[in-house]
Amino acid sequence: MPDLPYEVSVSEVKTRLDTGEELVLLDVREPGEHQVCRIVGALLIPMNTVPQRLQEIEVLAGESLIVVYCHHGMRSLNTVAWLRKQGVHNCVSLAGGIEAWSVSIDPAVPRY
Repeated sequence: MPDLPYEVSVSEVKTRLDTGEELVLLDVREPGEHQVCRIVGALLIPMNTVPQRLQEIEVLAGESLIVVYCHHGMRSLNTVAWLRKQGVHNCVSLAGGIEAWSVSIDPAVPRY
């Protein structure tokens, strides 16, 4: 597998989704944030529960690229760094988080 960058832009993710690529969108925000807004189809695994769900994430990474996102992109970047240290390399962070998604891709996604 080629070395993946740690971050991917919202426009690249949108393009990949539009071409039918199977991506796992992993939301590492807290449940209250997820209730405010979300990217349709995303899986919610709050950052503090990622270690307990590592095995589940490993299985998902074996099937598809995991795009991890949070509010602005810091928690997701930290999560990707941690996952890669655990041997889960098929993951990237959504640069700018759901905020950038709302601004650049889908203005129907509420901002907070």
